Amino acid sequence: MATDTRPAAVAGSWYPGSADRLAREVDDYIGRARLDERDTPIAIVAPHAGLKYSGPVAAFAYRAVQHGHFDAAVLIGPSHFIGFTGVSIWPRGAWQTPLGAVRVAEDLAREIAAVSGEVIEHPLAHGREHSLEMQLPFLVHLLPGVPIVPMVMGYQDRETAFALGNALASAIANRSAGRVLLVASSDLSHYEDAPTAQTMDAVVLRVVERLDPEGLMQALEREPRHACGGGPIVAVLHAAKRLGATRARVLKYGDSGDVSGDKSSVVGYMAAAIW
Repeated sequence: MATDTRPAAVAGSWYPGSADRLAREVDDYIGRARLDERDTPIAIVAPHAGLKYSGPVAAFAYRAVQHGHFDAAVLIGPSHFIGFTGVSIWPRGAWQTPLGAVRVAEDLAREIAAVSGEVIEHPLAHGREHSLEMQLPFLVHLLPGVPIVPMVMGYQDRETAFALGNALASAIANRSAGRVLLVASSDLSHYEDAPTAQTMDAVVLRVVERLDPEGLMQALEREPRHACGGGPIVAVLHAAKRLGATRARVLKYGDSGDVSGDKSSVVGYMAAAIW
């Protein structure tokens, strides 16, 4: 890597570039996210659109982990701009945010990369990518000091998704101490009218609540448009099950029209948690 520090790519456009304004916006979304769950999840799924659109939904996932104690957070999102085979890890250094830099959990990154040949270094895949960056306002503000392992999935095929899930589970299970949060970053259907989107998105919601990575993979193989980050969700569901998770719950569903008022062409958003 030419540099170990990844600059923010969409601060000031997809979310506020001012620390004060960003913190206030995150606090507002978290304050409106009401949950009746008290246990802290080991994994969450959160959307990654512009903060004003997906933030009210993502807040439900982060409200569920707000009071958890984590040694690291592993972020897995899709690559929107660069096609490649495998999963690109950012293995060292830090990521810049308006709320300050968040360091990479370098030991855990090495452990994950050592387990699977699917995990590679491909820095260009991170350059313009927003899917991980859109998680950072919540993570940095609500879980300050928790380091991250940023991972972007290229082609979201079955082999890659399940291999990554196995690598995550093995690396995390072999750690002597510390709790790791898994975060899958994904929006759902894109640019359908709201009733069509709800029908498509219901397929994903059902299999996630069944904690069924194989069912989700089959749904994505039939219709990839169900979720732009379907592969990352499969990997996280699979890893969580291997780590002992027994249940999952969709905490909130919505779409971009809830904010824009335009229900003729929406993007679907889901917040989910896995215990």
